[in-house]
Amino acid sequence: MTVQAWRWHIARAMHAPRPYAIPVDLLLLAYRNGIFPMADSRHDQEVFWVEPRDRAIIPIGGFRCSRSLARTLRRERFTVTYDRDFEAVVRGCAEPRPDHPESWISERIIASYRDLHAAGHAHSIECWQDGELVGGVYGVAFDRVFCGESMFSRERDASKVALAWLMALLERAGCELFDCQFMTGHLASLGAVELPQADYLQKLEAASGSQPRSLKQAYDSLLAEAPDSPGKLIAQSLTQTS
Repeated sequence: MTVQAWRWHIARAMHAPRPYAIPVDLLLLAYRNGIFPMADSRHDQEVFWVEPRDRAIIPIGGFRCSRSLARTLRRERFTVTYDRDFEAVVRGCAEPRPDHPESWISERIIASYRDLHAAGHAHSIECWQDGELVGGVYGVAFDRVFCGESMFSRERDASKVALAWLMALLERAGCELFDCQFMTGHLASLGAVELPQADYLQKLEAASGSQPRSLKQAYDSLLAEAPDSPGKLIAQSLTQTS
């Protein structure tokens, strides 16, 4: 889609009567054009559209699993689930943190991704400990693309474990592009690389089409293959490819 056509779609959506949540079709249109929404703060009712100049991705098969993370995975410290409590993960990501008291995840953002999840295009990986949600990651899925939105941790390494599971499931499902939006030192330590937005758009176009497996199918196949030690299998697969 051309820039002019994209702007026309956005203008029409913003001037037409709209529900509180961003419409699912508009959100998917944005992601398919390399654009995503954010809010200025958790209390802001408005959203703005972001097209980064540079984009961070973790290449499929390129997740960097440290020895300590591999040990944590093998020890099965957390029970890891798929789409068990999507909204709780999003709200966990929106919680204030000592080093980051504000959040771009507003109630409108939460409502929008809740609808996207109901439509089958947003998913979460949860980490549980003693029945409590202690970490997770969520993002948007379409074609052979997964756009990671945010992750959180209430126990050490919980978010890293959730991301490691996600990366292993994406590879097992046949995903071709994992977008993590903005580069950070933390993401770089996990294998993220930065590329210009134009190169990202080329990768986005190349990853169009159906994925061989859904994430749910990948998750179910992993548990069927290693019902007692899925974390050990993930650690083995990630350390072989990293």
